[in-house]
Amino acid sequence: RASSAAWELGRQDAHQCGSEDAYLAQLAEAAKLPAGFRVGAAKLTFVPDEAPLMGDLPMTLTLICTDEPTDAYAAVFTTNAFPGAPILVGRKRLQGGAPLQAIAINNKVSNVFPSDGGEEASEAVCAAVAAALELPGGAASVLPSSTGVIGWRLPAAELAAAAPSAAGALQAESVLPAARGIMTTDRYPKVSSAELPGGGRLVGIAKGAGMIEPNMATMLCYLLTDAEPPEGGRSALQAMLARSVSRSFNACSVDGDESTSDTVALVSSCRAPRPPADAFQAALDEVCRDLAAQVVRNGEGTRHVMRVTVSGASSDEVARHVGRAVVNGPLFKSAVAGNDPNVGRLVGKVGQALGVGGAAMAGGCMCRIGGEVIFENGRFALDGEKEKRLAAHLRSAEMDCGLPYPPHGRVVDIEVRLGGGGAGCAVVLGSDLTKEYVEINSDYRS
Repeated sequence: RASSAAWELGRQDAHQCGSEDAYLAQLAEAAKLPAGFRVGAAKLTFVPDEAPLMGDLPMTLTLICTDEPTDAYAAVFTTNAFPGAPILVGRKRLQGGAPLQAIAINNKVSNVFPSDGGEEASEAVCAAVAAALELPGGAASVLPSSTGVIGWRLPAAELAAAAPSAAGALQAESVLPAARGIMTTDRYPKVSSAELPGGGRLVGIAKGAGMIEPNMATMLCYLLTDAEPPEGGRSALQAMLARSVSRSFNACSVDGDESTSDTVALVSSCRAPRPPADAFQAALDEVCRDLAAQVVRNGEGTRHVMRVTVSGASSDEVARHVGRAVVNGPLFKSAVAGNDPNVGRLVGKVGQALGVGGAAMAGGCMCRIGGEVIFENGRFALDGEKEKRLAAHLRSAEMDCGLPYPPHGRVVDIEVRLGGGGAGCAVVLGSDLTKEYVEINSDYRS
C-alpha cells in the first residue's frame, strides 16, 4: 500500500525485503485492479533502422483498457521543448475530449523526432490496438505512450502485428503484467495503491530509472481508479492530478535529465461511488508520492536515496530549487555513493543555488545530515566522533543496486533550514551517482 515515509523529515521507512519472491508477494495485494479495467502485454522483436547491426531487439506492447469508454481521465505531460510524438498525440486527445478506452505503451523506442516525424506511427499503433479491441471510438479512444531510445523510428508494423496478442492477454485481476511490461532499465516493477471511501480503489504503476527529473507541467505513470471522480468534470480531475504531480514527480531527480516522454495519466472506470473530494485528493497525493519515491529508489545504479528537506526560503519555488541543486550536484552525489560525509560539498551546493541574491537566506542557514548539525551560524560544526556517526548514517541507507527488488526503504536524511524567516519549503528526493550509473548509460542502446 502507498507509503509517504520517504517524504517526511526525520522518518525512516521500516520496510525491509529479503528476496524478489518476497517483494512480488508484497505487491500482490496492491496490484489488484480496480473494477472495470483489464491489462495485458505481448513481447515482440524489431531491428532498428538507425542501427541495423544491433540485430533483433526485444520490445513489449502493453495495453491498459477500460471495459467501457470513459470521459473521466486526465494527463500531465513533459514540458521538454522536444516532446515525443506520443506526447503530441496525447495532447490532442486531451484537448479533443473524446472518450478514452485504452492506453497503448511500448518500451525500447521513445519515438521522439525520428526521421519520419513519428505521429503517423503512433496513430497507426493506436488504430491497430483499437481494431484488436474492437473499440467503438477507434484510434481516437487510444492514448499512446512510448519510452526508450530517443531518435529511433517506432517499429509501427511490428507493434501493430503484436496488438492482437496483447489484446488476447488481457485480464482483470492484477496490474502487475503492465507494471512489468513498461520497464526498460528498471530492476523491478513499481506498484502502489490506496482504498477510497465508498469501496473504490486507486492503483498506480510507474517506470523510470534513468533520465529522471520530471517537470510535468523516460518517466511514465498510469493511475487507475474505479471511483466516480469528484464533481467538476475533467477540469477538476486535471487540476487534482496536476497538484499531486507537483508534490511528487516534480520533486524528484535521479540524474537531472528531463525526459522527452514524461507522462502521468489518470483514468476512471466510474464503477464505484464518488468519494469526498478531499479523500480522493489525499489518496492521489499518497500514491503519486509513493511511486515517485520508488522511481528514485529504482534509479539506474542507485545505492542511496537522498531526501532533502528545505525550509525558511522566500518561496516554495526557491526551496525546491535549493533541494534540486543538492540532489543534482555530482560531487555531493558521488560522496554519498562512497559513504563519505564530505559535507562541504553539500553546503557549497546550497550556496551556489542561493547565489549573491540569496545572501539573506544564507545568513543563519543551518544544515543537518541524519539529524546531526554540520553547519550553523556561518560555521561548520564537525569533529571526529560526528564524522563516524555521519558515515554510519550513510551506510545505513546503502543498497545493493544490482538486486531485482528494493531491500529497504531508508534514506539519507538531509535538512537545510535557510535564514531570513521565509515560509517557503519543499522536499526533494534524489539518488547518488555511482560507477554503475555510468556503466549502464555508456552502453544503454545495446
